[in-house]
Amino acid sequence: MFETFLTEVLKLAPRQMWGVEQQIELVKEMFTSFDLKKFFACLMAIIELCGLTIFDMPVKPHGEELDLTGYTLVFEDEFNYDEFDSDVWEYRGSGARRGGFNAPSQVTFRDGNMVLTGEYKNGEYGEGWYTGMVRLKEWYCKGYFEIRCKVNRENNFWSAFWIQAEAPYTASASKGGVGGAEIDIFESVNTGKYFDRDAVSHNIHCAGVDGVQEGFQSANLGSFYGENIYDEYNTYGLKWTDDEYIFYINGVETRRSSFGNGVSEVLEEVIVSLEIPGEDKLNELDKETYKTEFVVDYVRIYQ
Repeated sequence: MFETFLTEVLKLAPRQMWGVEQQIELVKEMFTSFDLKKFFACLMAIIELCGLTIFDMPVKPHGEELDLTGYTLVFEDEFNYDEFDSDVWEYRGSGARRGGFNAPSQVTFRDGNMVLTGEYKNGEYGEGWYTGMVRLKEWYCKGYFEIRCKVNRENNFWSAFWIQAEAPYTASASKGGVGGAEIDIFESVNTGKYFDRDAVSHNIHCAGVDGVQEGFQSANLGSFYGENIYDEYNTYGLKWTDDEYIFYINGVETRRSSFGNGVSEVLEEVIVSLEIPGEDKLNELDKETYKTEFVVDYVRIYQ
């Protein structure tokens, strides 16, 4: 009854309903073994969650601390080299994408970082807007995936760290996510609005949820604030377990979800990209002056 009221009367999205659920739990916590410091901490979190439920605003992470007990580091790249490591990485989706191109020229290395650059230039595919995308050659199933990075400051282009199965958008292959999904560990879609700054989002996409055969289904799990994400390194992580996906920012849980018919049980590719928008957004940019960078300090995987 209460859930029906939230969805049908108030028209709340699932992420906003999660905000309501969190508020209810925080109220319970406030009055359980009462402690003044905890009371005010919960009160501040409730006020912030009101921004999510009413205005669909980002919130700060306030979940459990990351615990990697029992996990072992199986991959690490700190990019302490000057040239592309083709033994470990490969360029992904080179060629036309949305309003421009993905190109190897846009992936460079500087001061122990991998740098993906978005700009207008006369490049490998002619004149136009360019960006970069790479993926690991080895694919993974489950574990903890983490990136440490500075996301691009300017809006329209956006930074992303994600994993994707071979066919997550086809119901017969995805089977509601069990046969593969796209899990966006983070996307920094900066619209230019004040409240969107310093925030990133988490998303899950798959097909065949509850037997639906047309199109694909998505869960936007909400937006969460990092710490000065354009000028300082932040970490973004995903713990992919047997039962759910758990998202983290700077080692603090943001959301957990088992959206779909279950978590993916197949190998998936690990992708780092500076995403390029469509032509309508690109037309807003100054070809002569616009340049944006996604700076990656490391990528690590634990299992």
